[in-house]
Order: sequence, then structure tokens, then C-alpha cells
Amino acid sequence: MIFKWLSFKRDQAPFLKAIFIATAAGAPVRSVNSITAITQRGLHGDRYTEDKGHWQSIDGCQVTLISEQDIGRAKKATSMEFQKNLDHGSHRRNLVIAGLKTKNLEGKKFRIGGAVFSYDKIRPPCGYLDQVSGPGMCRALSHYSGICIRVVSGGEIVVGEVLQILD
Repeated sequence: MIFKWLSFKRDQAPFLKAIFIATAAGAPVRSVNSITAITQRGLHGDRYTEDKGHWQSIDGCQVTLISEQDIGRAKKATSMEFQKNLDHGSHRRNLVIAGLKTKNLEGKKFRIGGAVFSYDKIRPPCGYLDQVSGPGMCRALSHYSGICIRVVSGGEIVVGEVLQILD
């Protein structure tokens, strides 16, 4: 599938901008337009759901999420080559959201399409990211590398769907 960024206007509600999965630790990420979130597991076909993520056994996440704003900050801290790669998933996070800071999700449950997620923890970058995406990626993401989220209630999610914070 060819990756395509959706445009964002400031007055729009926050939305899912991209979905990336990898079949195993270190495997290339690929962009998908839709995917099924599986309750208390992760995204269908992704390394985390299949227990094939690099840190799965000691510090795994069900799903990782990063904001468009965080990616923008990382782009300012890296080379032109890395900037382009960040748009194509070299950050290795599953979901990219637009129009909302990840900090605004702390302690919250939220819906994207047919699935409900909850904030779990910050997902700092690790040295392994440099091995997979290239030297300097870990430093570029620095303190803006996204979060881990849990799948509270599974369902289909599609790029472009609104992110709705639940009470």
C-alpha cells in the first residue's frame, strides 16, 4: 500500500493520520489504511500482538502512538534523509494522530473508529531504534517519542477517523 498523509486543519477534531505495523522485531514497517484492534492484545498482524516485539518480554506495549507534532519535533532534530523516513514510519510507532498532543491522553480512555483505547505509559526511544531505523533516530525522537496504549475494546480503525476522548 502506498502511504498517504491526510491534511489537517486547526479547527478539525483530532484524527488518526496513519497506521503502521511490522510483523516482527526489526521487520520493516508497512502502512495500512485500516486494521482490527484486538481487546487486550494490540493490532492484528503487528509484532506486539504476536509477542514478536523487541522489548515485548520485559517492557512491551499493546499499541504505540505518536502525534504529528512529535514527529515534527523529531524532524527538526535530524537530517533530511531521516525527515522523509519519519513520514514513512521509521519512528516505528503504530498509530499517528493529528490535532492533539499525546500528553492530553494521559489517564484517559478514547475511541478511534470501532475501538476504545486507554493511555498506558510513555514510550521512550531505545538504542534498538538506531539499529533498525538508522543511527541518530533515537536522539531525534528524544523526549517526544510517543506513548503506549491499551486496547480496552476491540474493533476496526481506519485512517482519517476522529479520535474522541471519553468521559
